[in-house]
Amino acid sequence: MLDIKFLRMNPEIVKQNIKNKFQDEKLPLVDEVIELDQRNREIKQEVEALRAEKNKASKQIGAMMAQKKLEEAELLKKQVAASSGRIEELSLEEKEVEEKIRKIMMTIPNIIDSSVPIGKDDSENVELERFGEPVVPDFEIPYHTDIMESFHGIDLDSARKVAGNGFYYLMGDIARLHSAVISYARDFMIGRGFTYCVPPFMIRSNVVTGVMSFAEMDAMMYKIEGEDLYLIGTSEHSMIGKFINTQLSEEELPQTLTSYSPCFRKEKGAHGIEERGVYRIHQFEKQEMIVVCRPEESMLWYEKLWKNTVDLFRSMDIPVRTLECCSGDLADLKVKSVDVEAWSPRQKKYFEVGSCSNLGDAQARRLGIRIKGEKGNYFAHTLNNTVVAPPRMLIAFLENNLQEDGSVRIPEVLRHYMGGNEKIVPGK
Repeated sequence: MLDIKFLRMNPEIVKQNIKNKFQDEKLPLVDEVIELDQRNREIKQEVEALRAEKNKASKQIGAMMAQKKLEEAELLKKQVAASSGRIEELSLEEKEVEEKIRKIMMTIPNIIDSSVPIGKDDSENVELERFGEPVVPDFEIPYHTDIMESFHGIDLDSARKVAGNGFYYLMGDIARLHSAVISYARDFMIGRGFTYCVPPFMIRSNVVTGVMSFAEMDAMMYKIEGEDLYLIGTSEHSMIGKFINTQLSEEELPQTLTSYSPCFRKEKGAHGIEERGVYRIHQFEKQEMIVVCRPEESMLWYEKLWKNTVDLFRSMDIPVRTLECCSGDLADLKVKSVDVEAWSPRQKKYFEVGSCSNLGDAQARRLGIRIKGEKGNYFAHTLNNTVVAPPRMLIAFLENNLQEDGSVRIPEVLRHYMGGNEKIVPGK
């Protein structure tokens, strides 16, 4: 959410930013909120003047009553009553105006970084760098669920009976591999100096609207019926929410946390052949990382965060690339974002396995996360990044480590978590 003072002083910058995000339907909101803001300030000024007059009159009433000037006192009492009525009327209008301002400000997108490429949608995202050599073996790579089934490692039919489409049972070595990747990712991030955390898996509505836009909320979140609770779509939601209405000293920063959680998503509109199996699902597990820091440090942390994900995947011999999100592909709260994509030897292309985002002070402003500095208080910057999210990571892992005989090689970094095994064999 933008600072209303910034919008008031820079309406053309805000409008150009809206155009850069190809959201021209939101352009009238800028002028609307400026008018509301002007009315809000007029209300406050009038209320302040009325209260001053009321206080002055109240003192005069006491003096007049002491002097037995009863008629004059009664006239002033009527004026005070009228002022009180007007103040009450204005206070109600003030609440209504401020609520309208808040709703509009929650809709106007954050100012994107000047380095973000301008484009309409994800088709115009820009490749930045490749890490590792993409390999296509001289034998056929089966579809990921077929690989899993060769290990008796997945049961989609039973999951459909129990929960419907978009769910799965992982079994045996595949389930163990899933847990191994999560455990390795946890220890990898602890080794990078992050504090491990297991957060709440449900959050209240004020946290939801603090960490994401209304459009994202509608597309992603499951609400608990009869409760002010939502199932988290990713642990960054409850991790950033941990700092709601807090004031951090500069000495306490940066806050660097890595978290494990299950994630629950509606995945509205998911379709297509590559969304069969376990690519797009309603429930999965994830290791996440978040940072709360001073504004001047956020871009430095942005670079560190996505590199953590690249290093993790490369340690498991999976080629990856980074893809910068263009303006039209950025969620409204984001200042800058980069996707990490893993190589798929079956599809002969890269696919998304993680996303790193700098949200500036947008979440902090919504949630009231402030920093206490020598020159006064100011809002923190927040960032998040996927460490690893099975089962998408499993797709990349299985395809890149599949051997011609159907076995799957276990990279050295995972063997400790797989009982020392160097490979897993089909049919076990």
